[in-house]
Amino acid sequence: MTLEQKFDSGAFVTLAEMEPPKGVDVAEMIGYAKRVKDRVTAFLIPEMNQAVMRMSALGGAMVLQSQGMETIMQICCRDRNRLALQGDLLAAGACGVRNIVVVGGEDPSYGDHHQARAVHDITPIDLLKAIQSLQGGRDMAGVDLNGAPAFVVGSTTHAGAKGRSAELEAEDLTQRAAAGARFFITPPIFDLELIKPFLRRVDRQRTIIIPTVLLLKSLGMARYIERNMPHILLPPEIIDRIQRAPDKVRECVRIAVDLASRIKAEGFRGVMLSTLGWEHKLPDIVEAV
Repeated sequence: MTLEQKFDSGAFVTLAEMEPPKGVDVAEMIGYAKRVKDRVTAFLIPEMNQAVMRMSALGGAMVLQSQGMETIMQICCRDRNRLALQGDLLAAGACGVRNIVVVGGEDPSYGDHHQARAVHDITPIDLLKAIQSLQGGRDMAGVDLNGAPAFVVGSTTHAGAKGRSAELEAEDLTQRAAAGARFFITPPIFDLELIKPFLRRVDRQRTIIIPTVLLLKSLGMARYIERNMPHILLPPEIIDRIQRAPDKVRECVRIAVDLASRIKAEGFRGVMLSTLGWEHKLPDIVEAV
């Protein structure tokens, strides 16, 4: 079944983030994706994640779709103005990319091109509305299109992020849903209790919330997140699990499997697996989920 068909049927979806290469050699990306394609609903292609220059999400999505794999193309307000964003969306629609997720994008200071300037010509909600307009046959200037695209549209939510107001996040989600978003992907979550106040404020029968499971790579990475990423709460017991484990990499994979399995057991409509360059570990996670 396609992603849209699974959404329509209420089936659980497994999404896997697949970073495009920093270059033109796509063999490794294709190889990793092929290993898990039968157990992954769709591959999410990020648009220069963490503001690090890579092949565009549109290019990465087209590469995987040429190999018979369904993708979700991330489209980012940070790097393009409204002309370029609409142009990329029309190109995606013409090339058979059916799934889109709208994001704001991290500041360029996080990435590897510190002199880059963020664009932010329009907001994510503006972009969601623009996609609705394109699907209705007109661009943002009201000019008729010669053929309209058709997308399954998603966005992000900060639900479950440490220190975020559940009420404000629910209001933001309502606005994005009204602008055309059908599904919402959360930041990395290590404690599902954090998202429950938010869930009480949304209709889970009509709103598809997909938590992100981030694969930790080491004890050092876990401690870095704990100390330097205040929006992500990493419970002490997870750090303790990694510290006590004789094989720390294997324990990190087990933690990801445990989180994904719990997300499925608690009635969420799907899970998004983020491995940040460790795509070779995806088979170990998706087989267990």
